[in-house]
Amino acid sequence: MEPLSDIDLPHYQLYINGSWVDSLDGATMQVNEPALGSPMAVVARGTAADVDRAVRSARTAFDHGPWPHTPPHERSRILHAIADAVEEHTDTLAELESRNLGAPLRKTLFVDVPWAIEHLRTFADLARRSPYEPLPWIDTPSVSWNFVWRDPIGVCGQIIPWNYPLLMAVWKIAPALATGNTIVLKPASYTPLTALTLINIIHETGLLPNGVLNLVTGPGGSVGEAMARHPDVDKIAFTGSTEIGQKVMEWGSASIKRVTLELGGKSPSVVLPDADLELATDGVLFGVFFNAGQSCEAGTRCFVPETLHDEFLERLIHRAQGMRVGDPLNLETDIGPLVSDSQCATVEAYIALGKQEGALLATGGRRVQVTDFARGPFIEPTIFTRVQNHMRLAQEEIFGPVLSIIPYRTVTEAIELANTNIYGLGAAVWSRDIQGAIDVAKRIRSGTIWINDYHLINPLAPFGGYKQSGIGREHGISGMLSYTEEKHIHVDLMQNREGRIWWDALLPPKD
Repeated sequence: MEPLSDIDLPHYQLYINGSWVDSLDGATMQVNEPALGSPMAVVARGTAADVDRAVRSARTAFDHGPWPHTPPHERSRILHAIADAVEEHTDTLAELESRNLGAPLRKTLFVDVPWAIEHLRTFADLARRSPYEPLPWIDTPSVSWNFVWRDPIGVCGQIIPWNYPLLMAVWKIAPALATGNTIVLKPASYTPLTALTLINIIHETGLLPNGVLNLVTGPGGSVGEAMARHPDVDKIAFTGSTEIGQKVMEWGSASIKRVTLELGGKSPSVVLPDADLELATDGVLFGVFFNAGQSCEAGTRCFVPETLHDEFLERLIHRAQGMRVGDPLNLETDIGPLVSDSQCATVEAYIALGKQEGALLATGGRRVQVTDFARGPFIEPTIFTRVQNHMRLAQEEIFGPVLSIIPYRTVTEAIELANTNIYGLGAAVWSRDIQGAIDVAKRIRSGTIWINDYHLINPLAPFGGYKQSGIGREHGISGMLSYTEEKHIHVDLMQNREGRIWWDALLPPKD
């Protein structure tokens, strides 16, 4: 079948100041459907000039519009109404996410869309939190009333990755709106379609003033950089690779932007000697193969006691070989295609590197030909054994369905190995001894530790990384307050000159 021409494909525009508009130069770019290996839509290809008009729209809406001063209970009501509208489009969003990303429909329908709605509702509730925070009573050197007032930061540039397009858009938008900010959102070029659809759903509610929410599609090298450098952007929230995160920090430093970075990971799963092996087998595989391994917190390094290594490896291989790779729109599919041919090539290169480094390929490692999807970049679930922790296979982020099994002798050694990495985003501990597992979790330097579970990112719990996995936290109170500025207000209660420190110390007595 011949691919559709641009004329036949759905077209998406930029969203600026409450309207859908073309890019200033009229340029567009194709968006692919990974399973088919062919275009599925055309989107506007924004430039720095488009970023500038989106930022000016957001700046005006913040400086002169009602949104920053909208009462918290009203912002809460609006966010709940937006969540209702998104829920009405669950099936459409789930199918579009599966087609554009390649993720199995079972995941997008039962995880991604419902969890996006849950995040919206969580921040709708948190939006009611008063910006007033009392400080302890102060009567030295004189009686005064002191409190912290939290203002919205201002214009927030938000750059999201391709691996969870809908969820990441909501993760960024919800706390920023809850606290009264205005937004310029940049979705990833690979997977912008659910973010665009989300913005349209919000647009059709008519609940947000013009300019509060804006979206610019386009290459990260131009649109993302322009956003991070723009002097009228007050905060950048970026999720993506550590390499690009370093550049975002550099670009934003000229105007001392507030920065939140959620970056790469090479997360460990530590199987303790007393673990329930049936639970740990399924949990470790879920930790690494969920979303075809395209998760920043994926548990790609599994540390196993030497005494359990062979038995546990056999269990893992058996279960991995039973996973179904195929059509993402089939509810029986476990693993869909990777997002692109280039990402597939990256994963294949790491598999070849692992063999060169001396690791043993235990299962998988090959590109899969799926009936009716000959052009799709499908990779088998892959497990390496005889992996040493210093190998690049075990140290570098692969972003694909590749698991490294690393044996250890003592729990202390396992903790040291788990921490020997530049990343610190997620980790898991598998054990029947909950107190012992908590003790291990306390010693692992990662932002989220799951005990006998994986990938459960709760909207009420902070999420972010240690070391080169990022700066700051998203979700919960921590994530919401990262979109505010703290202001201390001091109110004197004495109402006279005498007794003040500046009366005695700084001003000469009057005749």
